[in-house]
Amino acid sequence: MMTALPPILGSAIRHEWGLDDAFLTVNHGSYGATPKAVLAAQDVWRQRMEAQPTRFFAREYAPAIRNAVAALAGFLHVPPGDLAFLPNATTGCNAVLRSLRFAPDEEILVLGHVYNAVRNTVRHVAERAGAHMVVGDIPFPRPTEDAVLAALAAAITPRTRLAVLDHITSASALVLPIARMVTLCQAAGVLVLVDGAHGPGQVALDLTALGADWYTGNCHKWLMAPKGCAFLHARADRQTDLHPVTVSHGYAQGFAAEFDWTGTADPSAYLALPATLDFFARLGGDGLSARNIALAAQATALLADRLRTEIGALPEMAGSMGLLRLPTPGPATQADALVLREKLSAAGTDAPVNAFAGALWLRVSAQAYNEISDYERLAALLPAVLS
Repeated sequence: MMTALPPILGSAIRHEWGLDDAFLTVNHGSYGATPKAVLAAQDVWRQRMEAQPTRFFAREYAPAIRNAVAALAGFLHVPPGDLAFLPNATTGCNAVLRSLRFAPDEEILVLGHVYNAVRNTVRHVAERAGAHMVVGDIPFPRPTEDAVLAALAAAITPRTRLAVLDHITSASALVLPIARMVTLCQAAGVLVLVDGAHGPGQVALDLTALGADWYTGNCHKWLMAPKGCAFLHARADRQTDLHPVTVSHGYAQGFAAEFDWTGTADPSAYLALPATLDFFARLGGDGLSARNIALAAQATALLADRLRTEIGALPEMAGSMGLLRLPTPGPATQADALVLREKLSAAGTDAPVNAFAGALWLRVSAQAYNEISDYERLAALLPAVLS
């Protein structure tokens, strides 16, 4: 039997995207980059919609959106009825947090590297209910899985109602031991909402096996869907009284009815999801994810060696994004990080810089269109930027 050869990646396939060749793109993690083939599929749906909008929305939309949901459900290993599309993972977190009713003095637990938009949502919901947001520590840099579990356990109290847990932290690029974290929380009687903004396409997902109460993730990042394509998975026993951020005609008619229609919008990003999954599979699927993780590790090691500095994550907690400390005078602030990011952009590249533990840390991404020469180029640019 012949074995299919792995696809040729890196610069050889960069033409599949509309990326600016003059700009060094090593930041797939922030917004993703959609391939031309997927954008073409999205355009087909837009043309179909605009050919006769009333016919499309009255007759074609409902079955089309559920067909796209079914394709994603197979990828995530969940029943289609427990899944709905959203524009982004932050919207998913808002939907869950705003649907729950918190009693005064109940606690909502987040960890220290929580995404700021989600932190703000938790803060808003807690303040309105008289509840409390509790922030648990994440040991940093280079935490172990056991250390993260210990920190999470230490932050849970008898008043903890809900834990909002990152699957992969955004600024620090840590792949957290989410299955163990979900088990720990549920053993303590704590509900779990997983912010999986960076999960789909970066790591393999079986949401049924994970068993979290809710999981929300973006498809426009590592799966490379069009911008504004995300999902919310709600376990069947956690769908009662769960509502989208915008309540519309489907109110009280069930999870799918409420979330599938929240008003007139362009659904083409969702409807192009089957084409997205086909493209992801063509580039290797899980094999592509493994290749990206390996490339990110190689790139991070290269940069750390050139700058004579340290990395942020151990191999067991590293994914398709790498983190390294920048050799700049400390203590550093987030304002310093923003200045340095502007300097990177002016130099023709983009990589997030954030302040942790009094130092500045640079995050790089590895996607199918990247190869090690990209990070060699970044290493050559950094000394002038840092000076």
